[in-house]
Amino acid sequence: MEYIFRENGYVDILLPRFKNKVSRNLLQPVKKGDHIHIKLDTLGSAIWKLIDGNSTVTRIVCDLEESYTEKLTTHDETIKRVTQFLSLLYQQRYISFLQILDKKSS
Repeated sequence: MEYIFRENGYVDILLPRFKNKVSRNLLQPVKKGDHIHIKLDTLGSAIWKLIDGNSTVTRIVCDLEESYTEKLTTHDETIKRVTQFLSLLYQQRYISFLQILDKKSS
């Protein structure tokens, strides 16, 4: 998944407006870019930056708790927020989980 960093350090996930080249050429609005920008907030951007293909959900939670103590209240609340966000990213097919991919290929 493509993404960019905005000037403030936050992340924009870039979604292609059209996957098919013919559709893109016929339907793409003239003044619109090739991508839709999904703008992540502070915590969303922090989580996105921690997704590296090796970190577990537990590791991401621990790293967030170390870096964002003022924004996160309890450990349980952090787990809830991270898992909900990662679930949403997975449902939208912005990310995948290696454990799920390993099970599918077995």
